[in-house]
Amino acid sequence: MDEEMTTTAAPAPAVPGLSPVETSARLAGWALLLAGFGHVLRAGWELALWTAGEPASGPPDRGEGVHRPLNGLESSYHFVTSLAAVTVLICAVLFIGWLWRVRDNSVALTREPPRYRGFWVYLGWVLPVFNLWIPRGIVADVYRKSAPGRPLPAVLNVWWVLWLLGLVCGTGLMYSDGPDRLIERAYTDVWMLLFSEAVMVGAAVAGFLMVRAVTTAQLDRIASVTAEPQVQG
Repeated sequence: MDEEMTTTAAPAPAVPGLSPVETSARLAGWALLLAGFGHVLRAGWELALWTAGEPASGPPDRGEGVHRPLNGLESSYHFVTSLAAVTVLICAVLFIGWLWRVRDNSVALTREPPRYRGFWVYLGWVLPVFNLWIPRGIVADVYRKSAPGRPLPAVLNVWWVLWLLGLVCGTGLMYSDGPDRLIERAYTDVWMLLFSEAVMVGAAVAGFLMVRAVTTAQLDRIASVTAEPQVQG
């Protein structure tokens, strides 16, 4: 009897240079929501300040480095502002960690150089003018390499538009003021502060969804590459 040739499907070898990304994505996503919650807390205190009204003694910041003693609500706002700043720092660290991983994985999958050099993963967020497009470009490049031929998810652009709006009306200009100046704004122009907080909460939620979309696309690509069968005699 002639020997029959049999073929068996075996998993292709793992792609060199790939790093696990699920945990990093989960941490980055939850950190984004945590930062958004920090803005919700701050909005609540700003609304409370507006409701209470400015004390007869005037704003805390008298100018030229002179500050009056804070009342209880104003002191608690200082604490909430510091707490929100910590959540933003945690978010930044975990988000950058996730971005590094998916960026490196996209290079390993395609064997093509990234569109932006590694230092832009950090500097792209802080250098004026460059920070208007480079971070989005890095994420978009990762997605295109992870899901070639597929359009960018709409949530990526929603996240970026909200982030840029936050740079203008919140984190970039208004929040360069210290807490005492923000307290004064809460007493006199709370609606602009609340709008800023709402924008940043929206950016955090959109960022959470964006991280999920990019990570899912990359995991699907990794699964399809590593599951390609090899024919053995």
